Amino acid sequence: MLAAFAQPKEDGGFDSNLGGYLHKLASRKPTVLLAFPPKAAGTFLRSAAIKAIDGQLHRIVHAQGGRDAQLYLPALIAYYAGAFGKAPLVTHVHMQALSANCRFLEALDLKPVVMLRSIPDMLASYWDMLETDAKARLEGLNCLIPPLFPSMPRNDKAGFLIDVLGPWYASYFATWLDYAKQAPERVLLLRYADFVREPAEMLSRVLAHSGVAKPPDRCQYAVDLIWNERGKFRFNKGTAGRGREYFTPDHVDRLARTLSYYPISQDLQTELLA
Repeated sequence: MLAAFAQPKEDGGFDSNLGGYLHKLASRKPTVLLAFPPKAAGTFLRSAAIKAIDGQLHRIVHAQGGRDAQLYLPALIAYYAGAFGKAPLVTHVHMQALSANCRFLEALDLKPVVMLRSIPDMLASYWDMLETDAKARLEGLNCLIPPLFPSMPRNDKAGFLIDVLGPWYASYFATWLDYAKQAPERVLLLRYADFVREPAEMLSRVLAHSGVAKPPDRCQYAVDLIWNERGKFRFNKGTAGRGREYFTPDHVDRLARTLSYYPISQDLQTELLA
């Protein structure tokens, strides 16, 4: 009980005694943690992982409203203590690799998986979702989505996504790329184009990284099963270059300027703006 509600240090770390206890507690059970941005196939891969390992889905953040996730210690302690049963935990959280989150990952030896995808393409898919899903409009990425988004002029929709949601995506990639350099053994970086070509292979890599490796045929079975039900999992078109249909070169230039504030290599910036 004391551990569940212990207050971390300002940077999110824990003192050595509590940190040691949490690390030992977390060694009891595996966790598949997809720290994907929205519209990067996270829900699809999460669902396939659950099928592949007979896992269970649980929310490990305090609340979904706002969607910029911060991990919630009581939920994870409950899982490790057996409150959710024996099935491995699979979770998908839209989190950045900010200091507090990184210290939390280290304390519980969690190994997140991150997906790299073109930001304009993700924002195009996000646009589609906001137009058709009223619930999604209540769960912005650290922001308030205009209630009348579906009826806004098209250029205003594009401007909102680039100017308000674009900076979140830029910070997301800046934090994860930096943390992956610091802790390459902890963070698995995937690319969306590889997922589209070989989804079962990507699932296999995710499971192996998370300590619950499965044979290729099991991964293929899980992917095929979820693919047949993909409409349930907010899987959009998955087409590269969709952003060009939604955003002008000026919009992309504005997004490029946001990315330029971070020490991201030119090659990766080009990839993220493709």
